[in-house]
Amino acid sequence: MATSKVLAGAQVVLPTGTLTNGRVIVEGTQVGGSAPVDAETLDLTGHWVVPGFVDIHNHGGGGASFTSGTVEDVLKGIHTHRLHGTTTVVASFVTGEMDFLTQRAGLLSELAEQGEIAGIHFEGPFISPCRKGAHDETLLRDPDPADVRKLLDAARGHAKMVTLATELPGGIDSVRLLAEHGVIAAIGHTDATYEQTVEAIDAGATVATHLFNAMPGLGHRVPGPIAALLEDERITVELINDGTHLHPASFELAFHHAGASRVALITDAMDAAGFGDGRYMLGPLEVEVKDSVARLVEGGSIAGSTLTLDRAFKRSVTVDGLSVEDTVRAISANPAKLLGQYDTVGSLEPGKDADLVVLDAAFDVKGVMRKGEWVVEPF
Repeated sequence: MATSKVLAGAQVVLPTGTLTNGRVIVEGTQVGGSAPVDAETLDLTGHWVVPGFVDIHNHGGGGASFTSGTVEDVLKGIHTHRLHGTTTVVASFVTGEMDFLTQRAGLLSELAEQGEIAGIHFEGPFISPCRKGAHDETLLRDPDPADVRKLLDAARGHAKMVTLATELPGGIDSVRLLAEHGVIAAIGHTDATYEQTVEAIDAGATVATHLFNAMPGLGHRVPGPIAALLEDERITVELINDGTHLHPASFELAFHHAGASRVALITDAMDAAGFGDGRYMLGPLEVEVKDSVARLVEGGSIAGSTLTLDRAFKRSVTVDGLSVEDTVRAISANPAKLLGQYDTVGSLEPGKDADLVVLDAAFDVKGVMRKGEWVVEPF
């Protein structure tokens, strides 16, 4: 059992607002309500304390891939992102053969049962060849509900999200299947029209996979999926705020239009995140990372990111001018709510997991706590 701790003197971001000269009490693995007399006190004057980050779209890090790595590799990737403040992560797969994906889902479901990951996201193979991005076109297939069900069964209740091009044959029926099973149907890697996107939302889709990327652009006569996804209150939009995937004006447009309650900041990280430039494999495709930007060796398409959520947090506040409170909603609370885990993570409230990040005045990470234990100890 961890020693009781009091983190004192910081600006503490709560669901109700920011507490100046606030304090967070940690009792064991949870946020406590009152401090024992013998609690260890840490003075964090001049710092921020925010909830641990929640990443619902992440393919790996630290040189390790969630799609193809060993259990030890996956744990290494998880730890890499924890060092950068992500205390809750969903492991995302890229397109692969169905048998391979079902085998990987079985392996990763064990880590979900151990509490190492929050679940599994299948990004493919049910996506459009027209908008495949860094996915192997030869492995793509239409979203037959029977195939979708195979992946759900293989994940043993730990499938959290499936990204689909819902305009493909079987797409709408697959959205309905996912909604019936409590799994997020995400619209992405799609060539859908505005009208087809509206149909998918009405069928139960609730997330836009990395909005703007891997979908038709916003048109004034043919608005396409972006307009439908931004205008509908039922949709949460994923945004990759690394300065590469989105122009600042596009990021501002999406955040302003959707509002702070409908944005989830994600990394879409590949194994180069937190590791460095070089050549990597993303599923069966070779990727070159240069100056922290990942692109396919063949064709040059952007291939995920090397982003960590601490960088997304800092950029959102210092470059894009978001408030710290709105950034916390987008990076912690909203994704936790999407996962159905807001009762335990996503905000600093008594009884929830003691998952938190300590940031200095420049919004750089100085401490990370997960379930009451320091992953990165301040000072």
